[in-house]
Amino acid sequence: MVTPRSLRPPEPHPIPLGSLFPGTDRPDVGVSGITLDSRLVQPGDLYVALPGRSTHGARFAAAAVDAGAAAVLTDAEGAALAAGLPAAVVVVADPRRAMAGAAADIFGRPSERLTMLAVTGTNGKTTTSYLLEAALRAAGRRPGLIGTIGFRLDGQALESARTTITTPESPELQALLATMREGGADSVVMEVSSHAVVLGRADAITFDVAGFTNFGRDHLDFHGTEEAYFEAKAELFTAARTRHAVVNIDDPRGRQLADRVRAGAAVRLTTTSLAPGADFFPDRIEPQTDGSSRLVLTTPLGQLDLVLGLPGEFNIANAVTAVAMLAAVDVDLDRAVTGLAAAQVPGRMQRVDLGPEAPTVIVDFAHTPQAVGSVLSSLAGRRCIVVLGAGGDRDVQKRGPIGAAAARGAAVVIVTDDNPRTEEPAAIRARVLEGAREVATSLTGGVEVLDGGDRRSAIRLALQRAGVHDVVAILGKGHEEGQEVSGTVHPFSDSAVVEQEWNVLNGGAA
Repeated sequence: MVTPRSLRPPEPHPIPLGSLFPGTDRPDVGVSGITLDSRLVQPGDLYVALPGRSTHGARFAAAAVDAGAAAVLTDAEGAALAAGLPAAVVVVADPRRAMAGAAADIFGRPSERLTMLAVTGTNGKTTTSYLLEAALRAAGRRPGLIGTIGFRLDGQALESARTTITTPESPELQALLATMREGGADSVVMEVSSHAVVLGRADAITFDVAGFTNFGRDHLDFHGTEEAYFEAKAELFTAARTRHAVVNIDDPRGRQLADRVRAGAAVRLTTTSLAPGADFFPDRIEPQTDGSSRLVLTTPLGQLDLVLGLPGEFNIANAVTAVAMLAAVDVDLDRAVTGLAAAQVPGRMQRVDLGPEAPTVIVDFAHTPQAVGSVLSSLAGRRCIVVLGAGGDRDVQKRGPIGAAAARGAAVVIVTDDNPRTEEPAAIRARVLEGAREVATSLTGGVEVLDGGDRRSAIRLALQRAGVHDVVAILGKGHEEGQEVSGTVHPFSDSAVVEQEWNVLNGGAA
């Protein structure tokens, strides 16, 4: 299969290298694109050679120049490696930070011609982004969407090579924004990860509004401490990065962030909550038999009636945050909220329909203790069998808490492999099992904890154990179409495997 190229405007307009980097010794060299992946170089590109964990990007500079790169942006170490190349070499102390501004200039600073909405938080970024997209479309806008699941324009997927999971690197991001603008977008909803803030991926963008969903333990393998992780999130809510902050204050970190924004006075603040005391909160919640909810929101603009199609209290919180963000950018709320009834998010509380004589099966991306607890609490009232694990080469300290959260919310916990990556799968499962069993022994409800082995076997076991009135929650991978084991990504879709295994258990073909 051919790897899709990066999304870029179809007709690039070269700009002089000297306008990007005054003082360069070859200011008249024309630059029409930018990339940090030598495999994606197009003629006229500025190739960005960054230092990496295992090698320096400048080692690929020759290949980039052979592919048509007009110039190389790098640091002193990279310049030594790129010496003698028939291309201009620009040397800066921090090429990662420099490339964000350069990318914005090369592609015409597209964010300045779009309404930009950012969403961050430990959980709920993708769901809130999809709710915003649905609401903007219902209000007559033409939104772009950038996030974990992919790129979309006005509800249609855009196929592209990707450099990161959630927020693209700045060259890809700026090119994507320009492509969306030329495709007719008037607004863009972006998931902005903590990694993106620390690594400067969203530099050179000032968002019209940024929303904060919640905060919990995650990504400590990258940030080191919970405090550093929080500070990365909080950086998005400074005057250099956003004009308006919408902050959910249902957890302590949300309240801390709101207090900080309020004290700074440079960014407008709107608060949201599931309880009174915030600017936006639900005054009445009426759950419906199909899993949807009818809501009456109290807002500074008056009460607002809406229907939310997604189940779960945490999705109500996401919806309230989305509505407050829409209000912050002056969207017609009466029209916008009509889009929330039918909004769907792949791999987020996604129901896999197996027919009338089957258990209810839910697939969700929940992969933190907080998210696991939230999903299972939304399924309370029915016997629940949960299938989950923890990722390899990531924060090892959250593995036990993930198991513990599962044991608190389910009758049967089946521990399996998530994405083991380069770690031994059984060793990861052992840590999750330990956390689940520690909680299970302290409960009187008789929680059963099982080692389900590989993911397909665990899903099969869950379906075998489930009765027609039970619910099976398969957590951790959600929308993902692959599973990384020993450094190789194998095709694997939780929803597809559920259907295959159910067919086999009922005498059909896989």
